[in-house]
Amino acid sequence: MTFNTTEAIEILSRTPGILRAMLSGLSDSWIKTNEGGKTWSPFDVVGHLIHGEETDWIPRLKIILESGESKPFSPFDRQAQFDKSKGRSLGELLDEFGKLRMENIATLKQIFAKGIELDRRGTHPELGSVTIRELIATWVVHDLDHLAQISRVMANRYVDDVGPWRKYLGILEQKRVKKGTK
Repeated sequence: MTFNTTEAIEILSRTPGILRAMLSGLSDSWIKTNEGGKTWSPFDVVGHLIHGEETDWIPRLKIILESGESKPFSPFDRQAQFDKSKGRSLGELLDEFGKLRMENIATLKQIFAKGIELDRRGTHPELGSVTIRELIATWVVHDLDHLAQISRVMANRYVDDVGPWRKYLGILEQKRVKKGTK
């Protein structure tokens, strides 16, 4: 295993700044674009990350620490961001995400400073028994997955405009839904 708490925090603490640098000041054509059907835009992804900060990572870690496997996690609503983000600007979402993430990083550092057992187990409602190590590693990879998703969705806007260079642009060949399909 290569999981390291310090390295996990390195990634988790950088995500808000990466999103701000990548998305702030862009037109709606960039931040509201998606890959068709029920896929998510960069705006939607930021809303999803906020919901995760509020209801997923740290709350689940606390359940493991307080109850172990005896109390299952609450199911995670992967669509909650649509209602919660309505009428808000991307700037507001980025600010909220940054604030929540820094609070959660501070909590995570406090918990790690106590020397917790990373193999302590909790119960996921679908996956069953999971460890703290798996939860935090998943949080890191979840961030990286959504950063890649945002890049792919934005790149896909120009999929038909790059012409023959497309064969050199691996991001345009990654998992995606063609525009207009469901």
